[in-house]
Amino acid sequence: MIDKVVSSAEEAVRDIAGGSTLVVGGFGLCGIPENLINALVKLGVRDLTCVSNNAGVDDWGLGLLLQTRQIRKMVSSYVGENAEFERQYLAGELEVEFVPQGTLAERMRAGGAGIPAFFTPAGYGTIVADGKETREFDGRQYVMERGIVGDFSLVAAWKGDRLGNLVYRKTARNFNPMAATAGKICIAEVEELVEVGELDPDHIHTPGIFVHRVLQAPRIKRIEQRTVRKG
Repeated sequence: MIDKVVSSAEEAVRDIAGGSTLVVGGFGLCGIPENLINALVKLGVRDLTCVSNNAGVDDWGLGLLLQTRQIRKMVSSYVGENAEFERQYLAGELEVEFVPQGTLAERMRAGGAGIPAFFTPAGYGTIVADGKETREFDGRQYVMERGIVGDFSLVAAWKGDRLGNLVYRKTARNFNPMAATAGKICIAEVEELVEVGELDPDHIHTPGIFVHRVLQAPRIKRIEQRTVRKG
């Protein structure tokens, strides 16, 4: 048995070098690998390219790496909760590639499946298609998008075992499964670490063959926009 469990977040990210491309899971602040991100802040590596649905908020998630100027480029769909992201982008300090949300998920999935490119109608006729190959299929125009392969993928799961088999919970399943396969080395943090054989094979979302390191770490649940009923 290959035991993939590491003892600390710092050990998990030890070989992430400056200039690396990271594919990071999560949807908003749900299912983000906050312990691995915090370890990267301590590691101090710079010039990172981060591929993630969003850029966190100013004081949490990838927003922490933006604060310390460790991110050179963001490839994202939604960045509206991060004022520092906005400031750096408008000041020309941060390179940004905006990608339609479904296209971003498929680019991750394609990269993990060994598919170099695919055609999608999303973005045709907009700046998203600028400089990209377009083609007509069955009377409809499509844009060619490249699959994404990162140097590392950082994901967060609900449960995992020592072989790296992962189970996500609810909204955390949105981007994490695709992100996990899109990195050459996948590092996963899990809330609950169980013994091999305890996970129902039919309930595993990411098979351990895609995962290289597993960290058990406490998770902090943050809410981006708290909305409660008045009265």
